Amino acid sequence: MTTSSGTARIVLAVPERTTVVVVTWRGAGHIAACLDALAAQERPHRTLVVDNASDDGTARLLAGHPSRPRVVRLPRNAGYAGAMQAALPLVDTPFMAWLNDDAVPATDWLARLEDAIGSAAAATSRLEYADGTLQSLGVRLTPDGHGADTTAVPAFGFCGGAALLRTDVLRAVGGVPAGFFCYYEDTDTAWRIRLAGHAIVAVPGARVTHRHGATTRPGSRSFHRWNERNRLLTLLRCAPAGVAVREISRFAVLTALLPIRQDVPDAENFRVGLRCGVLAEVLLRLPSALRARRAITRRSEVSRRSVWRTWATPVSREG
Repeated sequence: MTTSSGTARIVLAVPERTTVVVVTWRGAGHIAACLDALAAQERPHRTLVVDNASDDGTARLLAGHPSRPRVVRLPRNAGYAGAMQAALPLVDTPFMAWLNDDAVPATDWLARLEDAIGSAAAATSRLEYADGTLQSLGVRLTPDGHGADTTAVPAFGFCGGAALLRTDVLRAVGGVPAGFFCYYEDTDTAWRIRLAGHAIVAVPGARVTHRHGATTRPGSRSFHRWNERNRLLTLLRCAPAGVAVREISRFAVLTALLPIRQDVPDAENFRVGLRCGVLAEVLLRLPSALRARRAITRRSEVSRRSVWRTWATPVSREG
């Protein structure tokens, strides 16, 4: 282009290095804020929205949004994990960002993640509640094999609500476990990234306001079903064999003892019916989990025991 003084000025386009994937299901009440925030990002990027067969007007809202995101509408609700896996073959940028549809990133969110990731395979964000309270800086691994939000760094893994991943590494470690539907897909993926010998970094300056639980209800029966089932499946796929056997056995024994215990918490995940259903689902998926375990072993550069000893210790707990 030419300036008012007649001198030529060359403007170089900054290449888009990241495809931000937003998964939505019945997100008409909140996804516009997410898309507005993405449109305001300082760093150029592509936006891909995967609509899990929403029936609340989300499709119409997406079609009319001024940012004109690319939209893929699935024929059925595949959950967060299934939708992310469906998006993976469509991503042709070096990075793939995961972002919840109820998350609103700061304008420099993506720039901070891209600048900080370095040689790591993934970078996790700072998620805050609407009042500014810190929710998460990533995921920690507890000594009994739970993936839990952490407010300390370094973090074992990334929180799937807002993270940046190297596309080629994600593909190389087996993609996203679509059968999980939702919950633990981030812990399982981070675990496989660690086993493959890659680093994961936390970027506290990459801020995201998160309307936690806008789509799924924490504490609900479905929430606990997916959490309990997917934790056990993640252990079967990624943990040392002794740890997986120990934790599944503990889960089964506690389930058997619940009818005769007097001190049972009043929570859905302590309902015998739900827990029996979880065990049945894990048993049904055992062959595929063991096949995945063998594939993960072939791709691993670090032993399961080494990853477990490094991250599943009291040191990685809060406080």
